[in-house]
Amino acid sequence: MAKRVLDVGNCSFDYSSIRKMIESSFDAVVLQAHDEEDALATLSSDQIDLVLVNRRLDADRSDGIEIIRRIKRTAELAAIPTMVVTNYPEHQQRAVEAGAEWGFGKAELNAPETIDKLKAILE
Repeated sequence: MAKRVLDVGNCSFDYSSIRKMIESSFDAVVLQAHDEEDALATLSSDQIDLVLVNRRLDADRSDGIEIIRRIKRTAELAAIPTMVVTNYPEHQQRAVEAGAEWGFGKAELNAPETIDKLKAILE
């Protein structure tokens, strides 16, 4: 059965790039959420295997780390692997401190290391 990935807060172009990489590399489908409310609604209604959160949400420029904190504080969602999508190591560190896995940046989207990180969750 295909894994389900929720992409939160990326613009259409970045969402398409992430979706193409994941769906061509794994037996997975990528869903899109634009903001925290949309993400939480999807998480409460669908089985999601991985959440990818943009550092700055495209819809309102809010901090994606806050969504990660909310997910990790919610008992029913806390076990879902979550990553931040950012090129900045300091923001990766903040996400890890909030309970996320070390994620990846858009600049390293197709790097073998990114595939390896995702492989641990999606295979």
